[in-house]
Amino acid sequence: MSEQTPYIFDATTADFDQSVIEASFNKPVLVDFWAEWCAPCKALMPMLQGIAESYQGELLLAKVNCDVEQDIVARFGIRSLPTVVLFKDGQPVDGFAGAQPESAVRALLEPHVQMPPTAAADPFEQAQALFDEGRFADAEAALVVLLNDDNSNAKALILYARCLTERGELDEAQTVLDAVKSDEHKAALAGAKAQIKFLGLARDLPDAADLKSRLAQNPQDDEATYQLAIQQLARQQYEAALDALLKLFIRNRSYGEGLPHKTLLQVFELLGNDHPLVNVYRRKVFAALY
Repeated sequence: MSEQTPYIFDATTADFDQSVIEASFNKPVLVDFWAEWCAPCKALMPMLQGIAESYQGELLLAKVNCDVEQDIVARFGIRSLPTVVLFKDGQPVDGFAGAQPESAVRALLEPHVQMPPTAAADPFEQAQALFDEGRFADAEAALVVLLNDDNSNAKALILYARCLTERGELDEAQTVLDAVKSDEHKAALAGAKAQIKFLGLARDLPDAADLKSRLAQNPQDDEATYQLAIQQLARQQYEAALDALLKLFIRNRSYGEGLPHKTLLQVFELLGNDHPLVNVYRRKVFAALY
């Protein structure tokens, strides 16, 4: 019928008293009376197995093959299949006959079985998930609570600074990053500082639309190319920015005393080594160098 697990097993005449009756003094045991020829039985078993697994050991599921275990069938007067009986403290306390929806089975179990406590989600992971979804205000609120408990948490400080950066509080974000003393998160710290730098630079540059207009008239305008790349970085348009910086590096690597190469390296820090764009453009920069 289904694979055995630590919570799901076959019960036989030989071991029923031990595996079901005695075991039910410690944990409730749901007994499924089934047979190979019974189609509703086969439909019910996977659902019962999923329910048993969801209780993570707080509920046991015993399967009784009624074609084989006739003594158990007679002992409990089973007359139709499937029949499911819940045993607790050595006694049958509830049950049903025939197919049932999962909601009905769970409602039957609820008074008798405790759901295992769910592990509390890590507060930082919750904040990171909110940030990744673009819910910066919610992420910031979660981080404030976390930092109230531990204001030296480097990961939380860095992410908090990035939240501040997203709403334009660049000076405050920089102050937060300056307070990070741990060397454990160097890459994340460097990336956060780089993003603040790009946003700060972008504030003093012409609008992206004006820069694109200049480049339409003169695609070789190095200053407009570099400034537009900074605007794109500030808006997290990383691929477009990397492409422009690489072309500028190949065309005029000495521009601004090596600014294209320096900026490319800062973007790599910002995105981190695992980012697919970093792998692609690091190889392109290497090829351009050598």
